[in-house]
Amino acid sequence: MGVDAPGGERRVGRAVFLGTVAAGLSSLVWGRAAWSRVSSALGSTEGLVPLVPRGGWRIYTVSGSMPVFDPATWKLTIGGRVEEPASFTYEELRALPRVNQVSTFHCVTGWTVKNVHWGGVQMADVLARVRPLPEAGALQFVSMEQPYVDYLTLPQARLHDVMLAYEMDGKPLPREHGAPLRLIIPEMYGYKNVKWLREINVVRSPEPGYWEQLGYDQDAWVGRSNGY
Repeated sequence: MGVDAPGGERRVGRAVFLGTVAAGLSSLVWGRAAWSRVSSALGSTEGLVPLVPRGGWRIYTVSGSMPVFDPATWKLTIGGRVEEPASFTYEELRALPRVNQVSTFHCVTGWTVKNVHWGGVQMADVLARVRPLPEAGALQFVSMEQPYVDYLTLPQARLHDVMLAYEMDGKPLPREHGAPLRLIIPEMYGYKNVKWLREINVVRSPEPGYWEQLGYDQDAWVGRSNGY
């Protein structure tokens, strides 16, 4: 939804707006704040961010391309303020205790996809393995899609339905949905559900993530943030 424009200015591209209307989203009820942030950021040049409707989803990137997953080289590293830093290959991650859930995915722009079946690892289980230190208060989620990062507080990350998903609707996570691994937090809007994960850092406190730096809310609770 946003890219770095020349001169360091970040813009939300007009392509996003036009693509959204073309996809039929203009009839949805947008939060006042969310809409104003998108419309106020429209610049005089076309944006570089593709929006691809597929199966009820709208697929966004901030870099103009989607990262490629190589199972031979990919690892998820977890470090920072923990007692036991960890690193998992794709197969090692899949060997951890599995959880399944069905939830609704909400985008801050107003669209939803219901009854999405996710398979993966519960975030609380992963945290129990690395044992955050007493001063730890948040997690930084780093995407392979640079410069996308976002944060959750530790209490948010420990919610019962927060997970690291490697399967979607009974199949390995597709590239456009964040293969090989993405964060799922159903109670928050999609921009907090970081795709293409490669690193999780345990830190003292949350900082503004990619979209928060553009004005979106840090705590993206569905129906209770971003002007909704």
